[in-house]
Amino acid sequence: MITKQVANAADAIQDIADEAVLLLGGFGLCGIPEATIQALLDRNPTGLTCISNNAGVDDFGVGLLLKQKMVKKLIASYVGENEEFEYQYKAGALELELIPQGTLAERIRAGGAGIPAFFTPAGIGSQLAEGKEIREFDGRLYLLERWIKADFALIKAWKGDTAGNLIYRGTARNFNPLMAAAGKITIAEVEQLVPAGELDPNQIHTPGIYVQRIFQGNNYEKRIEKTTTSPE
Repeated sequence: MITKQVANAADAIQDIADEAVLLLGGFGLCGIPEATIQALLDRNPTGLTCISNNAGVDDFGVGLLLKQKMVKKLIASYVGENEEFEYQYKAGALELELIPQGTLAERIRAGGAGIPAFFTPAGIGSQLAEGKEIREFDGRLYLLERWIKADFALIKAWKGDTAGNLIYRGTARNFNPLMAAAGKITIAEVEQLVPAGELDPNQIHTPGIYVQRIFQGNNYEKRIEKTTTSPE
């Protein structure tokens, strides 16, 4: 069996160049590729198109790439919590494609499944419908939406093996598995890396066929956007 393990994040991203299109997994700040993002900051490719559920926060996640002005275009479903994004967008320094969350997930899933387009009712009657094909099915209008694919998918899993098989935990399973299938090259960072054959096949969420490189990260912060507390 082919071993897909690389030493670290720096080795994993060594061929990500300027103008690359990237899928970045995670939901909020949960299950984001922290180590890979840090390696990108060190390498500093520019003109990136980043596809993520959200824009991170100013000092963490995708927000760090924005802060270093590495991002040319952001494709996302939510862009709150990030003042740097707001500043760059209002200044005309950043392109934005805002997509309903379900449509974003389905476009990525379609990219991984080899389905070039599909119809959805989300966006009918709004600015999202401008310039898009609309058809009627069973008395209801639908928009034509295209698949999303990328040069690289950067994802994070709880556990993986050297053959690239992955297991996610909790909310990290929302976008990471979809993105893993939609990248030409998928780079996975994991909290625990084990030899091939040690994972229970019934528990694997992403088969290794979709993953080209894998490494074990460390010192994960696992931040949240806002801390909510209540009195005892």
